[in-house]
Amino acid sequence: MSESDIGKMTFEEAMKELESVVGKLERGEVPLEESIALYERGAALKAHCEAKLKAAEERVEKITRAEGGKVSAEPVEGL
Repeated sequence: MSESDIGKMTFEEAMKELESVVGKLERGEVPLEESIALYERGAALKAHCEAKLKAAEERVEKITRAEGGKVSAEPVEGL
């Protein structure tokens, strides 16, 4: 998979692959050049996951009921 494929991944898919990459690097079971490529892919996967989390946080809204029964939504602060 290329970095452009990462952009199409769900958060869960990216996390699963990132865990796999980290495991391979921690065990030291790959040659140096492949380790470098895995590290770069891991960095791209991490960035993708962070972006997905940020987008999810921005979508989370607090539902409030105003006087008179009117319902509104506002961004949640402090996530």
